[in-house]
Amino acid sequence: MLGVFFSILVVGVNSMVALASTAPGLGTAASYAILAGTTVTNTGNSVIAGDIGISPGSACTGFPAPCTGGGPGTLSGAIHAGDAQALQAKSDLTAAYGVAASSPCNFNKTGVNLGGQTLTPGTYCQTTAPTLTGTLTLSGNGVFIFQIGSTLVTAPGATVAFINGAQPCNVFWQVSSSATLDTTTTFVGTIMALTSISLNDGVTVAGRVLARNGQVSLINDRITVPTTCLPTTVVGPTAVAGAPSGGGGPLQNDGFPWILALVAGVLASAGAAGVGLTMRGHRRRA
Repeated sequence: MLGVFFSILVVGVNSMVALASTAPGLGTAASYAILAGTTVTNTGNSVIAGDIGISPGSACTGFPAPCTGGGPGTLSGAIHAGDAQALQAKSDLTAAYGVAASSPCNFNKTGVNLGGQTLTPGTYCQTTAPTLTGTLTLSGNGVFIFQIGSTLVTAPGATVAFINGAQPCNVFWQVSSSATLDTTTTFVGTIMALTSISLNDGVTVAGRVLARNGQVSLINDRITVPTTCLPTTVVGPTAVAGAPSGGGGPLQNDGFPWILALVAGVLASAGAAGVGLTMRGHRRRA
């Protein structure tokens, strides 16, 4: 009976590990709030906490030199336009994009509006353009990867919020085309788009906007590169802080702790079997 119990427990633990997602390492791209392949343009008083890079292009407007226009956008980092640093950052972005794109899909959300949902750590895939209207809540200190098979477009005023230890540094959006965040969107995570990224008026991003091949455009927006994540690990069905990093696995079926139920069931069965064996032993002695 104990052998059966431990076999089932190992299967359950392995299932949880399979559901865990690992953050794609950004390398030198981690310090960049904005990366573009061709150009970066800004209109209005955008505030950037992080670096700006363009490669293989070098054109940028609306920020201080070497960009043209001398502002009015401001930033706390450096601007790398067509230089070796930007080239390396783009190479690291391409590698991270590939890692995120190859992460095993835990939950297929194709055709589902992400707004109004509360999601736990894991990899979510959508083969078509997703809808994000209202508030998407990310819950738990683990890695979230969203694989978008088409464009990513948010509605005006859309929000990505985080609770229960979720961290912006652990959220990644791998977009197979381009991304557009509409007016006053409040967004969380690193967008890695194959083509271009556009931020409409008044968008706030706790993360990064990284476009591999196209342009990045801003209108009076604010982008803040996340701080380093607290480490996470899988303990039971959830991810907790304070142990070696490795991402967090989501609860199966979006919420029910099947692993705990499985273990409880096995323990109950083992207890019942033990009682039965004891009663049979008493009968033999009688």
